[in-house]
Amino acid sequence: MGQAGTAEAAVRYLRATGSHGPVEALPRPELRCVREDERAPVDPQEFRRVLGTFATGVTVITAPAADGPAGFACQSFSSLSLDPPLVAFMVGRTSTTWPRIAHAGVFCVNVLSAGQAGLCRGFAVSGGDKFAGVAYDTAPVSGSPRLAGTLAWIDCTIHAVHTGGDHLIVVGRVTTLGVGDSADGAPLLFHKGRFL
Repeated sequence: MGQAGTAEAAVRYLRATGSHGPVEALPRPELRCVREDERAPVDPQEFRRVLGTFATGVTVITAPAADGPAGFACQSFSSLSLDPPLVAFMVGRTSTTWPRIAHAGVFCVNVLSAGQAGLCRGFAVSGGDKFAGVAYDTAPVSGSPRLAGTLAWIDCTIHAVHTGGDHLIVVGRVTTLGVGDSADGAPLLFHKGRFL
């Protein structure tokens, strides 16, 4: 599936199942490449350097899939709304894991603890069995993998998917949530390209 069709495919799937609430796709923005005679508005390396000064928490987004559990490391996660309870995460349009999560229509956000940098690295790579040797049980509503040793978990259904440049903005409606095994511990943080 191409990058451009990923968001539309997720919306079509959710509408076809009819069980995940209303899903509205935003109008597609008009995108164009920067011509050779134009200067990009912001240098990509400078963008990364400056935005890297913002420390973020680290999560692993998981979902049940027909061909085995799916998951990827995600630092672009946020709470979005209290009423209704919504969260959001961003995923690259080239992600090979995202279509599997979109097809499942559900996901679990696993908030990583300070000692889980190795686990995060395992879920940050593409391909392979990311769940090999990873302890988990299943979230009570979605059946998504709920990783052991996390600070918290948030079980969700996909509520909406929006385009955002080279990423997709996925909005999840929270169905249930709880604290994890390491709720009293410190969070895993990412800052300036490294874990804290």
